[in-house]
Amino acid sequence: MKRYLILAAILLLLTSCKSEPPAERNSPANTEETTQNFPPEPLVEPEPPAELTETEKTAVFLETLTLEEKVGQLFFVRCPAENAAADVQTYHLGGYILFGRDTKDKTANDLIQTIAAYQAAADIPLLVGVDEEGGSVVRVSSNPHLRSAKFPSARKVWEAGPDALAASTREKDLLLQALGFNVNLAPVADVSTNSADFIYPRTIGEDAKTTAAYVETVVKTMSADGIGSVLKHFPGYGNNADTHTGIALDKRPMETFMEQDFLPFQSGLSAGDGKTAVLISHNIIECMDAGLPASLSPAVHQVLRETLNFDGVIMTDDLAMEAVAAYAKDGAVSVMAVEAGNDLIITTDYRTQIPKVIEAVRNGGLAESTIDAACLRVLQWKQNLGLLPAGLYG
Repeated sequence: MKRYLILAAILLLLTSCKSEPPAERNSPANTEETTQNFPPEPLVEPEPPAELTETEKTAVFLETLTLEEKVGQLFFVRCPAENAAADVQTYHLGGYILFGRDTKDKTANDLIQTIAAYQAAADIPLLVGVDEEGGSVVRVSSNPHLRSAKFPSARKVWEAGPDALAASTREKDLLLQALGFNVNLAPVADVSTNSADFIYPRTIGEDAKTTAAYVETVVKTMSADGIGSVLKHFPGYGNNADTHTGIALDKRPMETFMEQDFLPFQSGLSAGDGKTAVLISHNIIECMDAGLPASLSPAVHQVLRETLNFDGVIMTDDLAMEAVAAYAKDGAVSVMAVEAGNDLIITTDYRTQIPKVIEAVRNGGLAESTIDAACLRVLQWKQNLGLLPAGLYG
């Protein structure tokens, strides 16, 4: 609360400085001029202070944060089994992702109270996310206490038509919001038409244009409902192997990505209205960067920023996966991820990784300006999702 009061004072000063009253034309120092009889000057009302934009307000708020707070905001982590509320304060976390373990056997009220306790511990409101894709990935509706049946797969809902897809998405959004979630790590924007592909069961199993139409409907509905969406897994999973268990090398040419895989991501970003983020896969994309997983590759992030013109939040896939373990010097994989261009780090190992990022900034290995740019995008996403309270800005 003290920070909010300080911030309010700063904002008041900035808005007043944007429009100063005109200087007086008659100076008492000029005795000769003041003795003459001039007609009175018309009274000119000063311009009202110019209102700061939301982006400017967020940038001002960023300046009030310590390095530890800024780094903590970059971590969107798997909710721990113990000390979850305490860790929110200790590490200044940006958010929690809940998995099946965290929702299993809980009643709706149990889950509501649990998430509320996490939010109550946070100085800056948390992103609270979940993977509720439908079909085989259902962290909430797998619990019969929370929904009588699991949400159907993307393919099954898409086959019922766009109206059914929008209705199913809205039902999902309202359920998640009622429980306290504000981000669903969905939809899957990958293109797969081969049932033998690892990613196929999580897609609609159609071509790029059809997948783009599916993604547009889902994202537009989620945006209207005010819940954050996450397009995954950029730059497109294709027919690659499971990166949970090892490295996947994608040998497809750039033309394939440009003509097919990028289409659903472009469609989703256009429909997202500032409420959509992008999750990067751990696949090695040979035509973009043959040496690093996409999640750790500056080249892949550059493609997303410059080719797709995306200026929002980019997040890693879970850095605890085997596909990235071998690339981290001294175990500091999160430092590599931030350097590559990620704004949010998904990991279970945040208690080790957050201190490593802070250390890298303090020893000069990682520029604080890089942290600032990432944190600003995270805060702006929170602002777009309506998470930052009005009192934050005075």
